[in-house]
Amino acid sequence: MATTISVRNLPIGFQSIISNGSHGILGDEPLETNGTGLGFSPRELLLGAIGMCKAATVRFIANKRGWPIGDVEVELTMDAVRTDDGGFTTHVKTGIHIQGELTQKQKEDLFRHADKCFVVRLIEGDWEFDPPHETKKEELPAL
Repeated sequence: MATTISVRNLPIGFQSIISNGSHGILGDEPLETNGTGLGFSPRELLLGAIGMCKAATVRFIANKRGWPIGDVEVELTMDAVRTDDGGFTTHVKTGIHIQGELTQKQKEDLFRHADKCFVVRLIEGDWEFDPPHETKKEELPAL
């Protein structure tokens, strides 16, 4: 099933209202790139999606195995370097803290699953981008 997100860019900095039709968040660029710094940057949203997926995967696998855990905290750091062909090589570091009494082997199992969560596999897969096309105002979903 396809996932649809609507983005409405406002004439204030680079603020954008990002909605799935039920929930919305504010995206923006930081002050140093002429945004207002009042919302998540595109990079932060991407890391947030990866981090949320890793945390949810840890919880899913722990629940499936019957391992009681508390909070799962994920911290990600991304470094993207432009390549000679105009693309990017991106390195992401991930730290995960899981509250609960787990053995080292259990933690390693959860980390291994987190490293292959759905969003990571999606990003590592093949992408095809159709060229943009104009939509009429009435075709756009309400935010």
